[in-house]
Amino acid sequence: MIDTLLMPFQFGFMQNAFLISVLVAIPTALLSCFLVLKGWALMGDAISHAILPGVVLAYILGLPLIVGAFAAGMVTALSTGYLAQNSRVKQDTVMGVVFSGMFGLGIVMYVATPSDVHLDHILYGNMLGVGAEDLWTAGSIALMVSAGLLLKWKDLMLHAFDPAQARASGLPVQLLHYGLLTAISLSIVATLTATGLILAVALLIAPGAIAFLLTRRFSAMLLTATAINLAAMLGGVYASFWLDSAPAPTIVLVQTAIFLVAFVRRLHLIKRQNQTV
Repeated sequence: MIDTLLMPFQFGFMQNAFLISVLVAIPTALLSCFLVLKGWALMGDAISHAILPGVVLAYILGLPLIVGAFAAGMVTALSTGYLAQNSRVKQDTVMGVVFSGMFGLGIVMYVATPSDVHLDHILYGNMLGVGAEDLWTAGSIALMVSAGLLLKWKDLMLHAFDPAQARASGLPVQLLHYGLLTAISLSIVATLTATGLILAVALLIAPGAIAFLLTRRFSAMLLTATAINLAAMLGGVYASFWLDSAPAPTIVLVQTAIFLVAFVRRLHLIKRQNQTV
């Protein structure tokens, strides 16, 4: 019985999948809390889709794909932030315009580029094909992003809740703003191999959304989101082995199930409070 349950851990490709799940889960969970509080859920979606032209251009120029991905992500993040702050157009509208334009450009470049190499794993992920280089890249980025978020979490929390108060308190609001955008781009690059562009957004939204339903303090929200994301990613990879399914979408389904449970629990607590009153 025990041997059967431990069977997935006996294969090298599964060990790498579990390892990159742990590496990716921590920074994306922490970042998702700030994105949920700040109302930037669509920002992760926009950047994750908009890095496609950078990936294709990097392939054409013979550069590492993650270099093109990060460059395109930063262009998207910075241009979105600049346009939102210097125009009458609301930020969600700006994100929609920039995201659709960059993604459309990426699709055109992808189709027009003659190549025998398929970039489908960039879109959908290839967690079972993770190698040592991918682990080192994800680990380095995860350490950098996690350390930055944990060191500045109080400043970022104030910036998310009340930017005006953060500015009045003397905090470097612009630096925090663009620093958060940089962290989003880096995190998406880290998840590129694991989940691909399309599913990376789930890791930047679901953990924070679930933790927001379960906690009342932001410090507890950070810890809860991290624990939930770790459990969902490890559980999704483990379940995908027995279901013979792709790990990335299985992880997203696990996160969705946890969110529904948290939502039902929240409704039940509200109902009990109303009955008590």
